[in-house]
Amino acid sequence: MKIKEANAGALTNFEVLDFLRSRGASKDPTRVIVPIAPSEFKVYDYLVESAACNQTKEHVKEFLERCKSYKLAKAEVLNIINLRPSALVEIDPIIEESEKRFGEQLEELVNWVVEVLPEPPTQKLPEPESNEVKEDTVDGKNMDEDKMETETGEQIDKDQTEPNEDGEQIVVS
Repeated sequence: MKIKEANAGALTNFEVLDFLRSRGASKDPTRVIVPIAPSEFKVYDYLVESAACNQTKEHVKEFLERCKSYKLAKAEVLNIINLRPSALVEIDPIIEESEKRFGEQLEELVNWVVEVLPEPPTQKLPEPESNEVKEDTVDGKNMDEDKMETETGEQIDKDQTEPNEDGEQIVVS
């Protein structure tokens, strides 16, 4: 690896992810073989779930070319690339005095971001919980409240049982 200029500035998330991949972070599922610190693996895990995982050098370069006319600060460009805002409400906190500086052009900038920078990976939403009450049985069968199931799967009335010494319900004949 050839260092052009040490500490030249801030890196995009894509550049950090690219660096970690070049060191082998994506090739070692055991996380033992490659010479990467545990903290670097945590960074890698975060970045592969962010917008950076689908970006390429070409995407970043094209975005940088397109946004030159906006005269954005370096930090603003960096944050746009890292966060990939896809709506006006998402870009507003990134760009200082956005309405005052850009007005209607701001929507055009957001459209360029959406067009040039790829979407982050989709996040799985948690399954909605059902309001249906489920009985605690081995096979999920519905049972009456006054019945219980034996080990053989037979349903019996609760008044036919009594607790033994261990507190378990046993069938009384």
